[in-house]
Amino acid sequence: MLTQEEIIEKGQRVVKIECNAIQSLIEKVDENFVKAVQLISNCKGRVIISGIGKSGIIARKIVSTMNSTGTPALFLHPSDAIHGDLGIIRKEDVVICISYSGATSEIVRLIPIIKRLGVKIISMVGNTNSYLAENSDIVLNISVEEEACSLNLAPTSSSTATLVMGDALAVTLLEDKNFTKEDFALFHPGGSLGKRLLMRIDEIMVKGEDIPIVNLDTSLKDTILTITRKRLGATCVIDNNKKLAGIITDGDLRRLLQKTQDISALVAKDIMTKTPKVIKRNTLAATALEIMEKYNITQLIIIDEENFPIGMTHIHDLVKSGISSNGKHE
Repeated sequence: MLTQEEIIEKGQRVVKIECNAIQSLIEKVDENFVKAVQLISNCKGRVIISGIGKSGIIARKIVSTMNSTGTPALFLHPSDAIHGDLGIIRKEDVVICISYSGATSEIVRLIPIIKRLGVKIISMVGNTNSYLAENSDIVLNISVEEEACSLNLAPTSSSTATLVMGDALAVTLLEDKNFTKEDFALFHPGGSLGKRLLMRIDEIMVKGEDIPIVNLDTSLKDTILTITRKRLGATCVIDNNKKLAGIITDGDLRRLLQKTQDISALVAKDIMTKTPKVIKRNTLAATALEIMEKYNITQLIIIDEENFPIGMTHIHDLVKSGISSNGKHE
């Protein structure tokens, strides 16, 4: 049994070895990497990625990353490929084959067939003198000095290097295509990430007769009743032209009661905040939440182009809708 100190030492050793593997990958992002990015970027079809074992698992992750960042990709299992699934490859596609040794038999068997189809091959290999490397149009070197496995057998550092090279491809392609946050959102409509990038405030704001509104001369009693009845903890105050003049929150009322003895003659205009924070209806809900957190407020009024109040939202409604302001992923 390992001691506590030995366990920490072994774990740190793995992390250091894999960090070194990634560091050494920097110099391998070279002119071949440029050619690979340009080939994929100009590709009229899809990126077909193939690998088996640990390389297959990494291939699936790279496919997922590419699909979510604007590069259409598919995973092709080598064994399935030689039993009929090669039919998914089209002439306009680009194939990426992943094999650290460059001699994986299932991958090797695919190469002549792919070449007969006239499809370009990018290989990700640790052995640049291998069969796969020598028969590829572009070679990406993912070699590492050692595996993190103490036996130097289990794919560890090499798997990490492969994944990082795949991420480098996907993210560089993203930037080459000017892929935007809005584009990203279209591929992630579900969950908190999609809501953060897509949901606009007019989808969840209180609107119509549910908006708490009082006039400048509304009595304090009726103002309190409006705030209580509408259950948003605040009310809009409008002028004679029905444009926004201010806001009164339940916090304003509490502070008023603490410092004022006679409130019987007060009306809305006497206690309102004249410059409330406002947003437009097309504002992202996540942006609304960020504004609330920045100014430590719990309500926001939504106005139109002419300063008419057309909605109100409460921070609790945003949170209940799954909106987060910190951009956390699912």
